[in-house]
Amino acid sequence: MSEQAGQPRKDLSSAPHSISGERQAEQRKKVRFQDDHFSRFHGYNEQFISKYKEEQSTKISLGIWIRVALFVIVLFILVFNLFGNTVFAQNNIDNNTTAQDTTISNAPPINKPLDFEVPKRYSSEKADFDLLVQELFPVPEDDLDYSDLYESLFQFFIQPLDLNQATRNDLISTFLLSERQIEDFLKHRENYGKLLSIYEIQSIPSWDTNTIERVLPFITITESTIQQDTRSLFERILAEKNKTLLVRYSRTLETQRGYTSDTTGATRYLGSPDRIYTRMRISHLNDFSIGFTLEKDAGEQFIWDSKTNRYGFDFLSAHAVLYNQGKFKAIAIGDYQLQFGQGLIMGAGFAAGKGSETINTVRRSTQGIRPYTSVLETAFQRGAAATYSNGQFDFTGYYSRVGEDGGASSAVIADSLNQGQEGDFISSLIATGFHRTPNEIAKKDNFIRQDAGGNITYRDKQNNLELGATLAYTSYDKTLQRTDRVYNRFEFNGKDNYNFGINYSYAWRNMSFFGEAARSKSGGMGLISGVILSLARPLEMSMLFRKYDRDFHTFYGAAFGEGSRPINEQGFYWGMKYSPSKKWQLAAYYDRFRFPWMRFLVDAPSGGHEYLARLTYRPSRSIQIYGQFRQEVREKNYINDDDTNPSNFNRITPYTRRNYQLNCDYKAEEIVSLRAKVQFSSYEHEAAPTQGYVVVQDVNLDFGKIRFSTRFALFDTDDYENRQYVYEKDVLYYFFIPAYYGRGFRNFYMIQFKAGKKIDIWAKWAYTKYRNQESIGSGLERIDGDLRNDIRIQMRVKF
Repeated sequence: MSEQAGQPRKDLSSAPHSISGERQAEQRKKVRFQDDHFSRFHGYNEQFISKYKEEQSTKISLGIWIRVALFVIVLFILVFNLFGNTVFAQNNIDNNTTAQDTTISNAPPINKPLDFEVPKRYSSEKADFDLLVQELFPVPEDDLDYSDLYESLFQFFIQPLDLNQATRNDLISTFLLSERQIEDFLKHRENYGKLLSIYEIQSIPSWDTNTIERVLPFITITESTIQQDTRSLFERILAEKNKTLLVRYSRTLETQRGYTSDTTGATRYLGSPDRIYTRMRISHLNDFSIGFTLEKDAGEQFIWDSKTNRYGFDFLSAHAVLYNQGKFKAIAIGDYQLQFGQGLIMGAGFAAGKGSETINTVRRSTQGIRPYTSVLETAFQRGAAATYSNGQFDFTGYYSRVGEDGGASSAVIADSLNQGQEGDFISSLIATGFHRTPNEIAKKDNFIRQDAGGNITYRDKQNNLELGATLAYTSYDKTLQRTDRVYNRFEFNGKDNYNFGINYSYAWRNMSFFGEAARSKSGGMGLISGVILSLARPLEMSMLFRKYDRDFHTFYGAAFGEGSRPINEQGFYWGMKYSPSKKWQLAAYYDRFRFPWMRFLVDAPSGGHEYLARLTYRPSRSIQIYGQFRQEVREKNYINDDDTNPSNFNRITPYTRRNYQLNCDYKAEEIVSLRAKVQFSSYEHEAAPTQGYVVVQDVNLDFGKIRFSTRFALFDTDDYENRQYVYEKDVLYYFFIPAYYGRGFRNFYMIQFKAGKKIDIWAKWAYTKYRNQESIGSGLERIDGDLRNDIRIQMRVKF
């Protein structure tokens, strides 16, 4: 294959895996039929699978004792599989590979076909998001709503990437492909033209079995790549099949303190404990996206009140984005986000950061204008934006005006007036989006934020070199005056700010260089620069340096770093990934960082380091085992128990946190899949170390139209510093990573079923039982008792 990859063949009829021109039309029909009906990687007999499902569906009960027996049986099977025994009957692989002849483009023949056939469309709903989350996402350290933070990544996954139209930046943004794999794909497409079938990816040299299985749910080849659609935009919107209405309901069954009569006046939740989420979207890849999003958080009122900017749902968002309209690459009206360079100035969407994917997640790519579909009520633009393409240049301009939440303390107002300052003041920017109490409602849309700016991007003809320049201006109608704290000394204060920056990326062979530099109105500078190397086929490496001044101010930056914002930090990151075979892979990184100025709860300049190592073993397609170790050392305040420190500053000392993980995934054919996980941690800070652990067992059953998932988790932690974060399977399009702390156990049961051809319903019930606790949570979220029940119901309608 490697000898033929350098140049296209002229005589296709002589190729053993090609098809003559007069048979292409007939073969395309055959491939489409296979694409729509062949939904399995393995070459099993379809009648065998159907019969097997029917037999199992009559035998498997949802009772607790039968599920326990199922655990034992599957674990027994797992032991035999590890020693090479075959449990389930399989067709002869040689027969399948001999009959496989599905590549119909100008690509070179597949000298050694893979032992599975690749469907044209593989639903992302069946993708293993659990493993994807564990690989791509950073180790959580805060109790955040990750479904909102990962919305942009998720939106990309539910609308697969068209390989025939994908650019280098599009491929980079998936975080799933190495630099060598991206380079090999682009060369393949350049040499042999557009792909006519998804089967053709098997002939790309570095796209092995594991890579194909990983990216398959998130790629596609649309019909427009073969025949251009000549319908008008309005006709395409009306005829679009990708029309979805999503309605989600969530609630905690126990009564929380905020809903009781124990709290009065300004501290009581005014609304019901129901959380309601609604989203409608009509979209077509690289053509258009139109939709709206509505949300009411738990505790918020469902009310129409123009004085407080509440119109039924507490949060309303809508967008209309058109792509490839003449020379306009994108036109957006409504809510949108912007992503340029490495995200130092404009970093919309998902920023993976540090995790067990040690290579691909250190860089970002220019995505330009993106529709905003999240329910985070800050850090987005509301107005209009457009990108105009002229040859090798793209020109983007935007304007936004939106209300933001903010509060002002009486002390800040008094100090500002004493200093002779005039006008309205705010002392904090509030990003929670909660409007449950009178105090929270009073801070809703308390000031107006306006944004304007633009970007110029140049790309060479080979799409290897990219140069860009970004200018961003932001103004508030009120003066931001933060509370007078030492760690706030260099934070932004005032009414307006601007940023100017330049970014670059250059791909040369199997190396990718990237970086961005920017300056804010204060004079502070931000710099990030890195390289990704594919040194050999089994070895990859990444290195990155960043330096963000203590007075560098950017409101939408999401560049790589230890902190949540690119400010007051400098560091160096090194990552590697070694894959000596298809079964084994070692990934590791080391990051050293320093904070030149004080931070919250750190009363002096500080620093630290962090490293991670993960070893993955995949003996077969149905089994994956990995072990992971991570250690973080950082400095923070240490307060003596006797509180004898006479100074106003605390002594800073390093703390050490260690995390250990052992995970085993097993998929027993098409019906049953198991995941067992053990996670342990220790924490030490000028005292005896404390510890915590969680043991998790997941079971997933797939009967076609009905799917069932359950988990049993047992946890025991000495303190909150040892809380354990484990991704939990949830309803479609919702990410949930709960924090296990204290002592107890957690169960959830979730069922998904089809109520018709166009209606899908999910229902989930989760309960957590704590030991030796009289209450759960704190403040207005506190629950009296040791039990918490949560339900979530979702319906999706395709129309």
